[in-house]
Amino acid sequence: MKNKGILFLLLAIFLGACSGRKQNSSEQSAQSQIQSTENTKELSSMANHPGKKVYDSVCLVCHMADGAGIRGMHPPLAKTDWVNGDKERLIEITLNGMSGKIEVNGQTYNGLMPPHSHLSDKQIADVLTYVRQSFGNSASEITVEEVQKVRNK
Repeated sequence: MKNKGILFLLLAIFLGACSGRKQNSSEQSAQSQIQSTENTKELSSMANHPGKKVYDSVCLVCHMADGAGIRGMHPPLAKTDWVNGDKERLIEITLNGMSGKIEVNGQTYNGLMPPHSHLSDKQIADVLTYVRQSFGNSASEITVEEVQKVRNK
């Protein structure tokens, strides 16, 4: 019974956070469903990636299981220059956090990305590699040495 109460509370919070979303057109809905199906196939192939465990415990609550994020608050991780572009910028955001308005794939987001400097260099390299190779992304891996270089700046 206690688990049902927690589940209900989480659902209410999620629905409340999403209540400001605009209705998608049929075309956008169909495209989202196709994207979701592609992401699900990719995620199952990445199920054993060492970064998935970190993603599930640290990133999933804001960026969602499919990397779609929450419109207006937490940006998507799927097919964005923020993920697939400059590795150093992505590592810096992960280590130091970020706040304020940003534009991702033509949409504005105004949320808070907390710093995750408590994670080890290996955990950050693993999770960022997982993200860069999931959700429709096919970017190169991020190494422990690259994370160390940014952390020690």
